[in-house]
Amino acid sequence: MRLLASLILLIAAATARADDDFTPLFDGQSLAGWKFQYVPNAKEDDIKKAFEVKDGVIQSHGSPMGYMYTGEKFENYVIRYEWSFPKEQPPKTTLNTGLLVHIQEPHSVFPKCVEPQGRLMDHGKLFFIKSKPIGKEVFDAAAHKKASKPQGEWNVTEVTCAADGTITVKLNGVEIASGKSELTSGPIGFQSEGAEFHIRKIEVKKLK
Repeated sequence: MRLLASLILLIAAATARADDDFTPLFDGQSLAGWKFQYVPNAKEDDIKKAFEVKDGVIQSHGSPMGYMYTGEKFENYVIRYEWSFPKEQPPKTTLNTGLLVHIQEPHSVFPKCVEPQGRLMDHGKLFFIKSKPIGKEVFDAAAHKKASKPQGEWNVTEVTCAADGTITVKLNGVEIASGKSELTSGPIGFQSEGAEFHIRKIEVKKLK
């Protein structure tokens, strides 16, 4: 009976994954497929240590200031990733980072894009870098507070970037922010912005 129950659970899990339609952007072993942009005065030795992969996790060490981004452009999609701010942090950290969507050229620190905030205190709040929102953006601070897990624990963020420019952010399954941008496509990136920040299971689903 126990064996049968275990088999049923395994089949259900496999079916759920098959119906998920998410494709990994991170292979769990390397930074293959990702490109990098840093501040102009960044030292080569520091750049080599800014992002690295350990035990299936991308570790951003927060310095030098910059971001990693996909070589591929995306539009009309959902991105989902797991993240955590470890307890051990650089001095005077603000626990800050960010997801960048619809990145526009030229690449610079930081480029024209939309940032679903990665900072622990207001994770998911939308910032429109070098661009303006269409209408009013919404950030539900109460929902964020309820959904957010403490520093050191893993969270799941899901951002839907619709074809019409609408962006919706969910934190651990709870909708916390939304807005609309003039931008609708571009690479996806993650910031190095002064904090130790870990990311895993980065996945994207293209919408129909």
